Amino acid sequence: MNFPIHNIDNAPEDAKPLLKAAKENFGFVPNLLGEFAEAPAVLEGYLTLNEIVGKTDFSPVEQQLAILAVSIENKCHYCSAIHSTILKNQLNVDEGIVNAVRNGDPVPDEKLNALVTYVTKAVTSRGFVEEEDLQAFIEAGYSKQNVLEVNLIIALKTISNYTNHLANTPIDEAFEAEKLEFETV
Repeated sequence: MNFPIHNIDNAPEDAKPLLKAAKENFGFVPNLLGEFAEAPAVLEGYLTLNEIVGKTDFSPVEQQLAILAVSIENKCHYCSAIHSTILKNQLNVDEGIVNAVRNGDPVPDEKLNALVTYVTKAVTSRGFVEEEDLQAFIEAGYSKQNVLEVNLIIALKTISNYTNHLANTPIDEAFEAEKLEFETV
């Protein structure tokens, strides 16, 4: 199904201020946000959740790696490209770490690997994480607070990943270099 990619001029009225703020923040309106504008409440909810994820106990690098892990597990071409770009170009994370997450390989940092592993298991199990997986996450230096914060990150990315699956969102030029192709069912 085709979903319109709204811009500031043609978006529903309630979405216009949110798209203006996104343009100020990113320098352009990302295609995903333009699609979300079709349902202004979804756009607002996504942006609000994204802001709240920034308030978690995770570092910016951990936040982005967890977001990338969810997006990879959910086979989201759009979010995988964006968050790989952010990790490499804005947060200067070693390409080997980012590529490990993208390829489903162990991350060459023990604590970050525990994060990515836990996030992936939480997504694949739909939250029914085995006790030993939960314990491994805690033993790696994370907390019960972080366990719940992972659920917040999964909720955020589920909104965008599922929208991208429905809309087949075109990747913005700024993120094209990190494009991945996924086989879908």
